[in-house]
Amino acid sequence: MAQEQKDQVDENFVKEKEAAFAEFIQRKGLKTTRQRNTIISTFFRLRGHISVEELLTEVKKANPRIGYATVYRTLHLLVESNLVDERRFGYGLARYEGHSDVEHHDHMICLECGMISEFFNPRLEALQEKLAEENNFTIFRHRLELYGACQDKEACDRRKNQKAAEAQGA
Repeated sequence: MAQEQKDQVDENFVKEKEAAFAEFIQRKGLKTTRQRNTIISTFFRLRGHISVEELLTEVKKANPRIGYATVYRTLHLLVESNLVDERRFGYGLARYEGHSDVEHHDHMICLECGMISEFFNPRLEALQEKLAEENNFTIFRHRLELYGACQDKEACDRRKNQKAAEAQGA
C-alpha cells in the first residue's frame, strides 16, 4: 500500500510538472509536441542527476524516433522554465536535476566513480544563515558540492566497472 501511495504521489508530481511546462511553452508561443511531452514525462519519472545521453536512452524506449537534438533542446527549455537545474559536477558533463526527496539539498561527488549523493543538514543551513547575518549578507541561494571518494571501495569499483562497460556498449 505504501508503494502504491508513493507511485501515486510520483504521478501527481509528474502531472504537475507537465502542466507547468505546458504553461511555460504557451507563454513563450511555442508548440506542444508529442516528442517534448514524452521527454518531459520520462525526465520527471527518473531520479537523480541525469545526463542528456541517459535521458535519450530512456526516451528512446518510449519513442525510438526522438533524437539527441530534441532531447537537448527540451532540457534547455526545462532549465529556462525553472523546472530543472543544470549542474556540472567538476568533470564537466552537464547533468539535470528536477526531482528530489528534499527541496533544498547539497551534494557529495565521488571523483573516482562519479556517484552523486544528495544530503541535507539543518545545522549546516543554520550555520550559513548565521554567517550571512554576522557579515550583513542576505543569501538568495547557495550550492554546496563536496568532492572526494567513496569509502566503500568495492562498491566504488563496481560503479566504475559498470560505467566502463556501459561506455563500451554505447
